[in-house]
Amino acid sequence: MSDLEKIESFISKHHALSLATSDGDELSVCSLFYIYDGLTFVVASSEDTTHIKHIKKNQNVAGNILLETKEVGKIQGLQFRGVFRTLGDEKLKKLYFKRFPYALAMRAKLYKIEVKYFKLTDNRLGFGKKIIWKEP
Repeated sequence: MSDLEKIESFISKHHALSLATSDGDELSVCSLFYIYDGLTFVVASSEDTTHIKHIKKNQNVAGNILLETKEVGKIQGLQFRGVFRTLGDEKLKKLYFKRFPYALAMRAKLYKIEVKYFKLTDNRLGFGKKIIWKEP
């Protein structure tokens, strides 16, 4: 299994991520439900949130997905960096609303995060083991 396949296997077992944004000195972090499709997270949000206001000025974002556990030998966590953009792909919109149908009622706008970097920490492979993938 390639490093990217190991990372994507971890991603497939979760559905929420934390997203960090910035506008100069102002920082923000939020939690978002996602679907994942080949180096792209699809998320929903609304225009009046702090993170979307930040992204309108700075599309570079960072985030993480975490397996919460107290057992050190089972700790897993993913960090990523990417670019946040409006989603235009109808296929991905349908997939998102199929997985999270209540988002339709919220009239949420869909966005994508184009991933440029992943770092997966997986203690099951050895304490502090890191798997890194960077955009070629």
